[in-house]
Amino acid sequence: MKVLIAGFKHETNTFASEKASWSAFEAGESFPAAVRGAPMLEMLEKVAVPGMGFLRFAREQGWEPVPSFWCAAVPSSYVTAEAFEHICAEICRDVASLKFDAVYIDLHGAAMAEGFDDAEGELLSRIRALVGDEIPIVASLDLHANVSHQMLQCADALVSFRTYPHIDYVETGVLAGEALKRRLALGKRESIRFSRLPFLIPVNSQNTTFGKPKAIYDRLVQLDEEMGTLSSFCMAFPSADFAECAPMIWSIGGQAQEALMELEAMASEPTQWRLDIYTAENAVKEAIRRGKETDKPVVIADTQDNPGIGGTASTTGMLRALLDEGAGRAFPRRVALAVMNDPGFASKATEAGVGATFEGSLGQPSMLWDGPSDPPVEGVFKVLAASSGRVTFKGPKMTGFVAELGPSVCVEIDGVLVVVASAKIGAQDRELFRFVGINAEEMKILVVKSSNHFRADFVPLVEDELKDVLTAKARGAMAADPGDLPWKKLPDNILRRL
Repeated sequence: MKVLIAGFKHETNTFASEKASWSAFEAGESFPAAVRGAPMLEMLEKVAVPGMGFLRFAREQGWEPVPSFWCAAVPSSYVTAEAFEHICAEICRDVASLKFDAVYIDLHGAAMAEGFDDAEGELLSRIRALVGDEIPIVASLDLHANVSHQMLQCADALVSFRTYPHIDYVETGVLAGEALKRRLALGKRESIRFSRLPFLIPVNSQNTTFGKPKAIYDRLVQLDEEMGTLSSFCMAFPSADFAECAPMIWSIGGQAQEALMELEAMASEPTQWRLDIYTAENAVKEAIRRGKETDKPVVIADTQDNPGIGGTASTTGMLRALLDEGAGRAFPRRVALAVMNDPGFASKATEAGVGATFEGSLGQPSMLWDGPSDPPVEGVFKVLAASSGRVTFKGPKMTGFVAELGPSVCVEIDGVLVVVASAKIGAQDRELFRFVGINAEEMKILVVKSSNHFRADFVPLVEDELKDVLTAKARGAMAADPGDLPWKKLPDNILRRL
């Protein structure tokens, strides 16, 4: 059997300012660059994305992979109309011309394009129109997918991640393979039951390593075993302004209705998802206090400037808080922040050279959903290290991925170390400190421009996750509380603030 394999991944924050043009997909940045044909299979053999798991499963079944086109871009505002049509054309051209018996597509599930609020639903609809009703279509999704009715209608089966931080990329690809195997064995689509929760869950409340989210996903796995189902729960991406932005639970085959009802009962109480968050200043104060009690690092998440959910990675609120509260004086050169995106500053620091000091301005002003960002930090910086920006991930998320960040440096200002790169990337791997000479294990305070993915590689460093991992609300393009955002398309029956 031949299976066409393709991919399109983008998480759209409609409240961000920068759109995703085709060049963003060509570059990839924190994802592999756009690739088609045989080189796509080579990429899937090396980088831990869902396609890797599906490819392994397919080969174990004796299925022949038919490579099409795969692309991804860093989260941002809308995918431009030109980029979306180009991506659809790349995939649909192969769907129309190649020989295959089934389709697997690696999707995110929260993409929005100019002209198509439900971008994945539109792409799946075009594929379905080309292949007809008999060819199976399965897709893997991110846990933050905003799953639409069109997506559920057009695909034979959808499966999603079950972890956040996402460390089950490969396992989810395998799950998609199992969904296709079930579909082939039955000879027709399995029954599906689904339900949308009528509220938005803040991203920082979606951590699956403990608490209610962990309990829900643990039970989901048990239910699948007990009831012969294939279930998913997407907690959604709560910064995508369209009518179907909200969490979705669905179950396929077996006792789908019974499984759905139990999962819905566990997840449907809104107040259990309320967010506890610090101001930037209070987070630093608490980190200094706690840092004097523990020999291990304290980690602060600069969640609203997380480029993994549409931030620019260039705002200065957390850096200012570190400087204003004297974190570098409390722990000289043992306070580090990563990763600031400022190509101009990185170039100037590289030109100055390691060991040099220079007067600089760090941070790129931008227009946020609630007004202009904080101004750049100006002062005297010392260059401690420089790098070409090539970083290989070694942590549990996207292991083996090679990021190309361009000229990058580590600079010091008032005892605070700052990693500055020439590209956007969320600080989800310790190598994003180490590549410019910072050993995260030796720091007292680590500030990461990330919301939750950092936990996979950084929580093992701390003494107590509940005490030593703090979420801070400095200004940025991603609202930690969805209730802060100026929604226009979200229906009134969807609760924004819990």
